[in-house]
Amino acid sequence: MYTQAMDTAPQEARKAVRSAEEAELEARFEARIDDGAFIEAKDWMPEHYRKTLVRQISQHAHSEIVGMLPEGNWVTRAPTLKRKAILLAKIQDEGGHGLYLYAAAETLGTSRDQLLDALHSGKAKYSSIFNYPTLTWADVGVIGWLVDGAAIMNQIPLCRCSYAPYARAMIRVCKEESFHQRQGFDALNVMMREGTEAQRAMVQDAVNRWWWPSLMMFGPHDSDSPNSAQSMRWGIKRISNDDLRQKFVDATVEQAKVLGVSLPDPLLQWNEARGHYDFGPIDWAEFWRVVGGEGACNRERLQARVDAWEEGAWVREAALAHARKQQTQAEAA
Repeated sequence: MYTQAMDTAPQEARKAVRSAEEAELEARFEARIDDGAFIEAKDWMPEHYRKTLVRQISQHAHSEIVGMLPEGNWVTRAPTLKRKAILLAKIQDEGGHGLYLYAAAETLGTSRDQLLDALHSGKAKYSSIFNYPTLTWADVGVIGWLVDGAAIMNQIPLCRCSYAPYARAMIRVCKEESFHQRQGFDALNVMMREGTEAQRAMVQDAVNRWWWPSLMMFGPHDSDSPNSAQSMRWGIKRISNDDLRQKFVDATVEQAKVLGVSLPDPLLQWNEARGHYDFGPIDWAEFWRVVGGEGACNRERLQARVDAWEEGAWVREAALAHARKQQTQAEAA
């Protein structure tokens, strides 16, 4: 029979047929990318494209939920009820962002349990910025202004990411992140305009500590980033690390002038010929040290996530039991 003939064909011939089919599928995929089309979850995609997306989206999701921790320490110590409510809303938003992104990653054939296991075991990474401590209330404002400002700069281009589920999730995420940046700037502005000399000094100290880690959020120089070129070719990334970092510096210097704070970089100055601000060298040794697990709060942050997962096991078990009960009742009806 014909099917038997296919089954008994030499392995090399079967491999050649598959390779030809895959080559045709990849050519169609590349043509869609070149045309600016979105790739949906059920569309064929190269395995490396899939793996790249799983890595990037899961790292983004992990960053959102780990990012709740530095600010969570300040909920009970917020200076006013208004600031407490704003901070609670922001932390809730970040948890929601993590859920959107885990759901987007699941469309690529991975499970949330697998993603979280990689985080809890230390195999998966999250943004190194969240391994720095929040020492004062001003840190919460600076995180909103600088850290969320850098996040927005990174994330707005992702609204046009070639993978449609990720792009759609990012539209809502970016809208909420813009609120986060504004609340951070507003909190700092109040302290700088209406606060005491000690409060203004506290803001300046926080800016000094968070400025360079915020620049590191955009990742290594393009020449040192092994995945950037391919990600840009596939439309996963739209703007390079260095270009995004430059846009962030140009925007933030002007905002710092409005706040009345100085940025801790003696080499920061306007370059008329380039039409951009020049800035000093980044300490990449520190960046890689923190990424490698040696930051001030790496162990603390990861342990907090593991503890939360283990302590919440009974909630997940109860939810699954309830779902099974509902299904059994529906089938019996």
